[in-house]
Amino acid sequence: MPNNTEAVVDANKITDYLLSDTHEIGKHKAKFFKSFGFDENSPTIFEEALKTHAVEREIVNNNDSPFGTKYKLECDIETPDERNPCIVSVWIIENDMDEPRLITAYPAK
Repeated sequence: MPNNTEAVVDANKITDYLLSDTHEIGKHKAKFFKSFGFDENSPTIFEEALKTHAVEREIVNNNDSPFGTKYKLECDIETPDERNPCIVSVWIIENDMDEPRLITAYPAK
């Protein structure tokens, strides 16, 4: 992914969505990610794992949208319990921006 070392993960994306037990969509993702040791009390651990995922994983799909180019990356993410499941992370490089920003992450099927 272009500029993958500059990837941005919004802290609220982690605490209010991906690790939230109450977010309507995120709560299912939270159950998955928490089962591998990620914790909303230590969001920087998940943030760093997602940034590493952005650097180390290959693009499996990309497409242009009115907002920018979206990139789908897939496979192992480093987890606190070291089981390292395969996930999908989706990033966007918005129009007139250089750095990829995390949209979502979820278990690979």
